[in-house]
Amino acid sequence: MYVSMKEMLLHAHENNYAVMAINCVNMEQAKAIISSASEEYSAVIINISPRQMKAHGHPEILAPMIRDMAERAAVPIAFNLDHGSNYEDIAYAIQCGFSSVMIDASGFEFEENIKRTALIASLAHGKGLSCEAELGHVGMANQQDNIKTDLYTNPLQAKEFVERTKCDCLAVAIGTAHGSYPKGFVPELDFGRLKQLKETLKMPLVLHGGSGAGDENIKKVVENGINKINVCTDLFKHGRQAMAEAIAKNPDIDYMDVNMAAEEAMKQFIKRYMRLIGSSGRYTFERYKGAELD
Repeated sequence: MYVSMKEMLLHAHENNYAVMAINCVNMEQAKAIISSASEEYSAVIINISPRQMKAHGHPEILAPMIRDMAERAAVPIAFNLDHGSNYEDIAYAIQCGFSSVMIDASGFEFEENIKRTALIASLAHGKGLSCEAELGHVGMANQQDNIKTDLYTNPLQAKEFVERTKCDCLAVAIGTAHGSYPKGFVPELDFGRLKQLKETLKMPLVLHGGSGAGDENIKKVVENGINKINVCTDLFKHGRQAMAEAIAKNPDIDYMDVNMAAEEAMKQFIKRYMRLIGSSGRYTFERYKGAELD
């Protein structure tokens, strides 16, 4: 089921759980993500950033492959451009067959963010795609942007922003950041701000920088209204570690077997995370045992 993010996130919003949005740059990651979702009866979002799609995961190859795999699955699967900032990148993603796009104009002033987001939302909606936006700014962990409260999302601004742009979901800044935190560091999140944002907006909210945030923080953000959680760094680490261990154990291991080891490790991580955020088991129900009527 190849779909936009809109309906799956509305279902998550109405039922108080979150959907993983997982960055993907190759077939092994796509297989791990889609098979995990199928086995867990969970919706899932496959993400790719402009940098990733230019460096390795070329969208003209990935998009049709993901769509084919998704249409064979029995759970909702979206393919989303993550952090699109240039018009050309977003337009190309739409042309390649993505089902959702994110416009990230959070580094601009409020009015310019609105102008850019409203344009992309209109473009996406005209093609049946969903549109994610960001207000406030989720920066980089290695620059300690997570503790810069002036980057956090303002709830009153957020209400105006959503009304004027008509975005389908909003990425909010409450204390997470992209990339790897220092070893042993767990960010402190502004749950009060998150609760106020949810009460004000009454719509699906997105947490970027889910990697390294800690299980307790993740569970608590879901309880307080987050419906989409972006995960990249942690997944890549699991895949890389599995490959390194497979090679260390058998230096003569075949290339295909190295990839299979990475795929299996990523699956185990994804499935555990889906259970943590409450998306497992949402797309199934108890089997009906009565007569099948004509």
